[in-house]
Amino acid sequence: MKIDRLLAITVLLLNRGRLSAKELAERFEVSSKTIYRDMDTLCRAGIPIAAHQGISGGFEIMEHYMIDKYWLSAEEMSTLVTAVKGLSSALDDQQMDMLLEKVKALLHRVEQGHGDEYRRNRDPVIMDFQPWGQRQGLKPAVSLLKKAILQKRRVSMAYIDAKGAAEQRNIEPASLILKGNIWYVHAFCLEREDHRVFRLSRMQDIQILSETYKPRPLPSLERLEWESSWSNAREEETVLLFHSNARQRVADMFSPEQISVNPDGSLRVHVLYRLDDWFYGMVLSFGDQVMIERPAEAAEEVKRRAQLIMRRYDNQDR
Repeated sequence: MKIDRLLAITVLLLNRGRLSAKELAERFEVSSKTIYRDMDTLCRAGIPIAAHQGISGGFEIMEHYMIDKYWLSAEEMSTLVTAVKGLSSALDDQQMDMLLEKVKALLHRVEQGHGDEYRRNRDPVIMDFQPWGQRQGLKPAVSLLKKAILQKRRVSMAYIDAKGAAEQRNIEPASLILKGNIWYVHAFCLEREDHRVFRLSRMQDIQILSETYKPRPLPSLERLEWESSWSNAREEETVLLFHSNARQRVADMFSPEQISVNPDGSLRVHVLYRLDDWFYGMVLSFGDQVMIERPAEAAEEVKRRAQLIMRRYDNQDR
């Protein structure tokens, strides 16, 4: 619908700044002429849009213009409340609690025109980033690192590396990242003289130092993508055969298109994996409910590791 596109264009210009007619046309899958007509409509509606000519030209909304809160529907405002609630569950942060109260107040005003039935049924999604059965107590570390970022102060810590050794590191934290339910900090490492992503659960004895720092240009991380440098293991096509009793966990870990169900109820999973410590740990965690069909060398490695575990328990002097 045209009204939906007009609102989307307005929000996009507010968030991104100047955009060309071509960029907008490609995004909304319309012609450039349609975009020009949309700009005309927005100007007549009182939105101050400026047009710029030349190579770096395009459309932008004049500085200091803001969308009134009533441009958000009650459903959109409710979604915003849900997202803030989820973050609040993961942060021990008074500022986040206050933000939640403010957004709730806006939602209350927006939904006043709706009936009681709507208000009873407006929470179709619940977000909680505190995991079940995993390490708790990271909230103080998150708060400490957030404070260091805001004050632009260096941080010292002992970091547990891939070999299990705790290395002393001094970092300049730039941003906190919540991926799934795992916290990371994106920082410049003084020892490595390069930017790094550190997992909070592996950071020990975190302390804010008195030294301040000038923010360095760091690569943008809108999403935390897997980097091949994190594991030097090769990626191979892997086939895993699971017992039917493992069906619940298999459904948690793999997508339906990767799973086929055999006549006896067992499950065969085809997937690409890097054959590293994480992979072997995952396979061993299933105990006797999984078998590696291929590659053969991965099956042999699991046998070797299982034998080492047996010898460990056989050794009474451990």
